[in-house]
Amino acid sequence: MGAPGLLTAFTAGAAALAGGRALVHWGIRKGLAAPRVAHHTDPAALGLDFDAPRIATANGRTLHAWFIPAPGASAAAPALVVMHGWGGNAALMLPLARPLHEAGFATLFVDARCHGASDDDSFASLPRFAEDAEHAFAWLATRAGVDPRRIALFGHSVGAGAVLLAAARTPQVAAVVSVAAFSHPAAMMRRWLAVKRIPEKPVGRYILDYVQKTIGHRFDDIAPVATIGRIRRPVLLIHGEDDEVVPIAEARQIFAARGDTPVELLTLAGDHESFADLEHNMGRLVAFLRAVPG
Repeated sequence: MGAPGLLTAFTAGAAALAGGRALVHWGIRKGLAAPRVAHHTDPAALGLDFDAPRIATANGRTLHAWFIPAPGASAAAPALVVMHGWGGNAALMLPLARPLHEAGFATLFVDARCHGASDDDSFASLPRFAEDAEHAFAWLATRAGVDPRRIALFGHSVGAGAVLLAAARTPQVAAVVSVAAFSHPAAMMRRWLAVKRIPEKPVGRYILDYVQKTIGHRFDDIAPVATIGRIRRPVLLIHGEDDEVVPIAEARQIFAARGDTPVELLTLAGDHESFADLEHNMGRLVAFLRAVPG
């Protein structure tokens, strides 16, 4: 084979290799993409007045949200930004709405990008959830009837890790409530690989590296076991004792890594998704939020 033939063969081989990698990357993105679930209800079903703003976030996207003002709030009220988990939406978090409303809090229930009725983006990730929480916080801080010094972040699962990351880099956050957070993204990814029966070596490691490059963050930097110690405001960790998605041992790992951060750990009977026990313990949650200094 002459030089032109070798060049043609090399070019074809390179194109095939590039195409194969592109196919692998497409498969990874497809396999890890969050499902988009439509809302099945809204605050009106609970008899609550609300607005439905579109909130600007990163990459020129907007977020769908429900803002429920505090009851009869003539003075500035404490408030919460509420973030759902992976593949969830704001509607799934609404069991919290009435108890928090009756306790005197304004609430902002947000759909992260690629979820619910918010804009799509190239991908969803824990850091992008955190960006969305930060933009929601900034929007809420300018809202009439809200005390900007007493805005807390509440998140579930990936949303829980996201609000910890957001609070670690937003000192204006008054407090954080983290429900069912995993301790480290790599631990969660390895459980996903095991469910998919994908061997960690070499395929799993390639996937872990690819995800970190795609999201633009090292797992070690965004992991709750790393961000918890960078928060200077009170944190309440809540975890189900029967959680099979994220073992309760991971909540204890986050708690152990708290450093000087004032952290409480509340364990409840229940699994990863159930809010029943949290509803029964709303008094603990409300007491924590009310004790936060402005």
